[in-house]
Amino acid sequence: MAKRDPPHPPPCSYDDFQWTADWIMSHTKHRPKVAIICGSGLGLLADGLQKPDSFPYSDIPGFPQSTVQGHAGRLVFGELKGKTCVCMQGRFHMYEGHSLSKVTFPIRVFKLLGVDTLIVTNAAGSLADSYNTGDIMIIRDHINIPGFSGISPLCGANDERPGSKYPIMDPVLPSHSDCRFGPRFPAMSTAYDKGLRRLAFDICKTLGISRFVREGVYCMVGGPNFETIAEARLLHKLGVDAVGMSTAPEVLVANHCGMRVFGLSLITNKVVKDYEDKEAVNHEGVLGVSSMRSQILRTLVTELVGLMDVNNNNDAE
Repeated sequence: MAKRDPPHPPPCSYDDFQWTADWIMSHTKHRPKVAIICGSGLGLLADGLQKPDSFPYSDIPGFPQSTVQGHAGRLVFGELKGKTCVCMQGRFHMYEGHSLSKVTFPIRVFKLLGVDTLIVTNAAGSLADSYNTGDIMIIRDHINIPGFSGISPLCGANDERPGSKYPIMDPVLPSHSDCRFGPRFPAMSTAYDKGLRRLAFDICKTLGISRFVREGVYCMVGGPNFETIAEARLLHKLGVDAVGMSTAPEVLVANHCGMRVFGLSLITNKVVKDYEDKEAVNHEGVLGVSSMRSQILRTLVTELVGLMDVNNNNDAE
C-alpha cells in the first residue's frame, strides 16, 4: 500500500531539506542554477538536457511520489544552453493527498542546491474569452484560492535557524551554515519576474509564435474536480484568465526562498461558463493538447534559459 502523509503532518524541517540535498549532491556532480517544473504532459522539457543524471522520485530520500497520468516522477539534472539545470518530470498536488509542505518540498531542496531561478509550467483551462485552446500564457500574477482559507506551505513556525546538524560538504557551493529560507511575512507583489517575462516575449517574437502567446492571471483551485459553471463564472469576474490545480504553492515557496520565478500555462481547454454548453473537459484531452504544443514550449524554455542571467536574482536585461 502506498505511503501517504497523515491528515495534519508536521511541516518539514530545515534538516529534512538539507538531508535530501546532501543525498542528491552525493549522487550527481551537477550543481543547478535553474529548476524547471514540468506540468501535465510537458515532461519533454527535460529531454533536451545534455549530460543527464536521472533519479526516480522513489529513490530520493524525502521525496513524495507523483501519481497523476502525464507526470513521469523523475528528477533530471543536466545542461541546457550551457547552464546547469534540474527538471522535475512531474509535480505533486494537494489532491493526491500530499500536504503542502510535501508539495513544495523540492523547492527548498533546490534552494540548498544553489538554484536561484525557478521556471514553472502547467496545463490550465482558459476563462478569458479571447484565449484559445493551444495558447501559451505567460503568468503575470496568480490568485491562490486555497491560501484564502489559510492552506499555505508557509503555515507553521518559520524556520530561521542559522545552521543544521547535516552540513552540506561540497567544494563548489558556499557553506549554508548562515542560511535561512525567508521572512515570516514574505511580499508577493512581484511574484513573477518582470525581466524574465519581458525576455520571454522577445523570444516569442523571434520564434514567430507571438500570435498565440498571452499574458495573464493564473488561479489555483484545489481539485481534483474541474470547476462548476458557477465557480467558473465567479473566477472570471475576479479577473482570472486561466485556472489549474497547481503552481501557486511552489511559486510562493520559491519567492520565500528569494528565487526569481517565471511561469507558463499551456491552455489545454476552455472552461465552460454557459449552462447551455454541452462540452465537458477531461484529463485525456488535456494531455493531448500538451503533446501538441510540447515541442514549442521546449524551444521557448530552452531559449529563455540560454539568454537569462543566472548569476544573480536581478531582472534580466
